[in-house]
Amino acid sequence: MKRKRIIHRTTYNYSSPVTFGPHRALMRPREGHDLRIVNTRVEIEPTATVRWVRDIEGNSVAILTFAEPANRLCLQVEVDVDLCDDNPIECLIDPLARSYPFQYSPDEQVELVPYRLPSYPYDGPALQDWLGDLYQPGQVIDTFDLLCRLNSHIFQSLQYTAHDNPGVQLPHQTLSLGGGSCRDYAVLMMEAARHWGFGARFVTGYIQMEEGQHGATHAWTEVYLPGAGWRGFDPTNNKLASAEHISVAVARAQEKAMPLAGTWAGPSDAFQSLEVSVQVVALGN
Repeated sequence: MKRKRIIHRTTYNYSSPVTFGPHRALMRPREGHDLRIVNTRVEIEPTATVRWVRDIEGNSVAILTFAEPANRLCLQVEVDVDLCDDNPIECLIDPLARSYPFQYSPDEQVELVPYRLPSYPYDGPALQDWLGDLYQPGQVIDTFDLLCRLNSHIFQSLQYTAHDNPGVQLPHQTLSLGGGSCRDYAVLMMEAARHWGFGARFVTGYIQMEEGQHGATHAWTEVYLPGAGWRGFDPTNNKLASAEHISVAVARAQEKAMPLAGTWAGPSDAFQSLEVSVQVVALGN
């Protein structure tokens, strides 16, 4: 068991007071057999009422409602979590799914339909060309090895590039540009896995910083494997998701996993800057 503390501060600055509409915040890690929340502290400026809901994916979503205008919106979340490592993926995959291609069981196929449909169908030809070096129709290959090769191929063939633009690059843009951010990599791997028929989804959360890794706010991909369930692959760092990864939200499309989203009303030039600070540190048990 490992205990970690996450301190995430997001601040929007404005030149004059503006009125804030409802905001949707993803700030509570997903609890389960591998993660338990120990302590939580939330500070919001200006004062807001908080209503918690569960979305379709089971993510814990805070709906923030503000009563007063302000020239700054600041959200700081401090969370202590206990994490444990899960069992190795390759040991848990159902024997009938250990070689690719395979068929999901009928009941799994029904549940996985949304996660097997591409989010960017027009990028299919570009993905097919790019994936040709990893797999050709008619081949029989170890399922876990194929996904690990995809994870490594993204890491090795593309150049990590942080960017502040909203949203993500389309998969064909990431391929043509030769790189992108962790969110771009996660979307690319998600779409590539779907191209092969896997159920895949987007994950947003945190990662404890280590030498050679990128970012503390982070994104990666989960692929559904019979017997093993949803398992995380991190192409940005060429790793499997483990106890250093802390999931906050999962979604079929990355747009549904934004950490903070909402509206404001005021002068069109009022917005000045966005500041984001994240720390993920190990604590003693």
